Amino acid sequence: MSKHTTFKIGGAARLVVYPESEKQIADIVKTAKKSGVRLLTIGNGSNLLVADEGIDACVMILDEHFSDIKLIDDETIYAGAGTLLIKLCRFAYENSLSGLEFAYGIPGSCGGGAFMNAGAYGGEMKDVLLKCSHIDEYGNKGFLEGDALKLSYRHSAYYDNHCIITGLYLKLKKEDKKKIKEKMDELLSRRKEKQPLEYPSAGSTFKRPEGYFAGALIQECGLRGKSVGGAQVSEKHCGFVINKNGASCRDVLDLCKICSDTVLEKKGIKLEMEIRVTK
Repeated sequence: MSKHTTFKIGGAARLVVYPESEKQIADIVKTAKKSGVRLLTIGNGSNLLVADEGIDACVMILDEHFSDIKLIDDETIYAGAGTLLIKLCRFAYENSLSGLEFAYGIPGSCGGGAFMNAGAYGGEMKDVLLKCSHIDEYGNKGFLEGDALKLSYRHSAYYDNHCIITGLYLKLKKEDKKKIKEKMDELLSRRKEKQPLEYPSAGSTFKRPEGYFAGALIQECGLRGKSVGGAQVSEKHCGFVINKNGASCRDVLDLCKICSDTVLEKKGIKLEMEIRVTK
C-alpha cells in the first residue's frame, strides 16, 4: 500500500481491484458482502496511513476510470470520484468558474475531498458541493444532496453510511479567468512556501482545535523537528508529520502520540488526528 498512499507507508493488501464502471463497483460490493470480505475504497490515498503489516481487506481503487469531468450547465461541473482535485481546479479555471481556488494544490481525489469535506485557506468542499452519486453497501445506486450530505469540519455523511462516492456535482460562479488564476497561483505559492511538499505526508496531521491551530500548538510545545525513526514533525510547518526517511506506520503513530500527549499536558488541549489510520 506504500505505492498507493501519499505517505508512502504501508504493507500489502489482501487484494487490490480497479473497477472500470459503477456496475463493477456494485458487483464488487455485493461479492465482498456475500463473502464476508472487508472492503476499503480509496482514491489518491492522500489522507491515509496504512499499517506496516498491511490490510486484511479488498482495497478498491477509483482511478482514471472515474476521472470524467464535464459541464452540466454554465455554472455546474460533474467530476468523477477518481478525478484529482488539481485537475478539477484547472477545468474550473478553463471554464471561468470560481469557487475551487482553495483546493488548488490539495493532492487528493474528488471523492476523498467530498468524503472528508476537504478545505484550506478559508474554503471547503461544503461551499461548492451540491450532490454526490454513490453505490450503497448493498450495491445499489443512489445520491445525497444538500443537507443530507451532513458536511461539517472534515466530515460528511459518507463517514458513517458505508456508501462509495462515484461522482460529484459542484456549483460554482462565473468569474474573470485572470482573477481565478491569480488566486490559484497565490494559494499554490503559499503552499510551497509554508508546507513540506518535498516530503511524503498525508497533509495536515491533526484537526484544527476550536480557537487554535494544531501546528502552532505543537511548535509552542518545542516539538519542531521532533523525530521518531523516519518520521518527523516538519521543521517548515509543525502541523505536518512527514515521512522524512523511510518511516514506518509505527514511527508516525508514536510521533503523533508524543505530539498529542505533550500538547494536552502543556496546553490542556486535546488534538484529534485528521489522518485516517487503517490496517
